[in-house]
Amino acid sequence: MSAPFEERSGVVPCGTPWGRWYQTLEEVFIEVQVPPGTRAKDVRCSLQSRHIALSVRGQEVLQGKLFDSTITDEGTWTLEDRKLIRIVLMKTNRDAGNCWTSLLEDEYAADPWVQDQMQRKLTLERFQRENPGFDFSGAEISGNYSKGGPDFSSLEK
Repeated sequence: MSAPFEERSGVVPCGTPWGRWYQTLEEVFIEVQVPPGTRAKDVRCSLQSRHIALSVRGQEVLQGKLFDSTITDEGTWTLEDRKLIRIVLMKTNRDAGNCWTSLLEDEYAADPWVQDQMQRKLTLERFQRENPGFDFSGAEISGNYSKGGPDFSSLEK
């Protein structure tokens, strides 16, 4: 199993040749390993609604059409400890059924097991938000969780 669920951080990472990416209901996180000593002026990063481009010291690292749309004005990148670039993209569609299967339309796809774990995580996150008074610390999702799980919004409270 190539990308286990990380209990402490609550993420299901998808490994790539340059680092990893993962998602929550609202955001997509991209972590790119760069040569130690990299400075911000060495980085060129363009974040658009459906497109991303990243180069470091003139070398293209990541470029292409994103899997789904993002809110351009809320995308950010940071250089951490001069060795890691963290990019945060805000999803336009923020429901549990919007689990990205890949970072780009044709690259960096999660394998089927990782995709399943990502969908479970997003469904559990949705349940936590809908039921803030419940403790979900030991909860597991099984059954119908694809596309965000069953919709209970029409039930009377």
